[in-house]
Formats: sequence, structure tokens, C-alpha cells
Amino acid sequence: MTPPRNDVFSPHRWALAHGRELTLGPAGVLMGILNVTPDSFSDGGRFEGVEDVVAHAAAMAEGGAAILDIGGESTRPGGDPVDGETEQARVLPAIAAVTEALPDAVLSIDTYRAETAEKAVLAGAHIVNDVWGLQREPDIARVAAATGAGLCIMHTGREREKLPDVIEDQVAFFETSLEIAAKAGIDDAQIVLDPGFGFAKDPAENFTLMARFAELHALGYPILVGTSRKRFIGHATGRDAAERDAGTAATTALLRAAGAAVFRVHDVAINHDALVVADAMIAQRPAR
Repeated sequence: MTPPRNDVFSPHRWALAHGRELTLGPAGVLMGILNVTPDSFSDGGRFEGVEDVVAHAAAMAEGGAAILDIGGESTRPGGDPVDGETEQARVLPAIAAVTEALPDAVLSIDTYRAETAEKAVLAGAHIVNDVWGLQREPDIARVAAATGAGLCIMHTGREREKLPDVIEDQVAFFETSLEIAAKAGIDDAQIVLDPGFGFAKDPAENFTLMARFAELHALGYPILVGTSRKRFIGHATGRDAAERDAGTAATTALLRAAGAAVFRVHDVAINHDALVVADAMIAQRPAR
């Protein structure tokens, strides 16, 4: 495990595939969600055609998304699983089309499958975003090491016994994931961690994770958060998934103030404004 960083708002280089990199720390970074699925929980079926995918990708990039995260299998609770061939048939044409239309865009592939990740990076993706934290298909770590792709390692409570304390459970899970990454030869500069809001966590656990978020910095890596339109926001606001963007923006501002670096969102515009305000406040912190 790397030592804690002294200041989570100081510049940190995130190394990505194809010689690209992003600077994390001084300003919040938006990752726009681009689901090419028929059944994702809030936008399934909206962007299945390549032209629609490219148009939405361009709109998100213009609105301030530094990363576009393309996924071909819904990760919502109860979502229908698909096989690797189906997933690849959805995401690979989308990655190729967005790469051609937006050559400066940084693309992420949302998958836990090593084969999909490898083909996606070959097609132009720069980041591998694994919602099983390298623990479903550990060979995905080899792909990240071989390609130099940026790697989002997400915590999940699914299909495992969780520890009672939310932070202790995060640490225990990530220790296993980071050991897999180290054995594969992944450089620390490639890694970002994601605490996995909403993944087998009840509302109390999600809000506790927000309240104690600063404790996660002891892990020593930049942190990505994906709260967008999640069920725990609906629990607090009483709103359906499509009406949770204001609640999402509130979590974005709060978690940015707590030191989160990357924000995976559906609505780029409202979260862009939330980050602008949060970063303006952070810029006024007393000098240390």
C-alpha cells in the first residue's frame, strides 16, 4: 500500500494507455457515463446507435467531461447479465466511433472482463474501469499492466461477507485488489480507487461512507466516486432515478470538498457547476 498523500488537492499524474495522462487533484475531473445497453437503470436504451453514441459523447465532452466511460453491461441490482461477445459487440464499435470523431477524448471501458478490456484498449480506450476490483477476473490486471491503461479499482459488497465497519471493509477489500495489481506489475501511477457507492450498500452505509470519506485517503491513491442517480440519493430525496441529478450534484460538491478526485456522472452540466463552486471554495483554503 502506498503512503497517504500529504495533500489530496495537489497535482497527481494519472498514467493512461496510448501515452496519455490526466492531472488529478487541483480541480475535480468529470467522467461522463455512456451506457450502450438496453437496461441500465436510468438511461438504458437511449444511446444504442453509433450516431447517438457519438453525439452524446460530443455533448458530454463539450460540457466539461474529461473522460467518457463506455459500458455494455448494466451493473444495476438485478440487471440482466450478458456474455463477453454481446458486451464487445456493443462497446467496441462505440469506442472506435468516438475515437474517430473525438480523437482528443479520454475513453474508459466499464468492464470486469479481461478480454473485453484488452480489445477495448486496442480499439482506443485509455482506462479500464472494473466494478469487481480485479477480483472477478484477476487477468484484467495483466491487461492493465501490459497496456499501461489507467485502472479504476472499485469496491463492491456483492457476493462476499462484509465487515461491519464500512471503512474497515473498504481497506480489507482494497488490500486484496492492490495485491493483485502489484503482482501483475501495475504501476501505482495507473491506479485510482472507487469506494463503490450503491454496490451492496444500504442507504446508511452509503451516507456513512460519505461522512467518513476522508479516512479513505490513508489508502494513498486518488479516489473516483460514482454516486450519480443512485438509490441512496432517492432514499433521501424521495425522487425517482431520472430526477436525482440535483441530489447527485450535492454529493459531488460534498465529496469534492472531502478530497474526491474524479466524478462519474450522467448529467455533466449540473455536476460541472457543482465542481466549479466546490473548487472555488477549495482554492481559498488557508496556506499550510
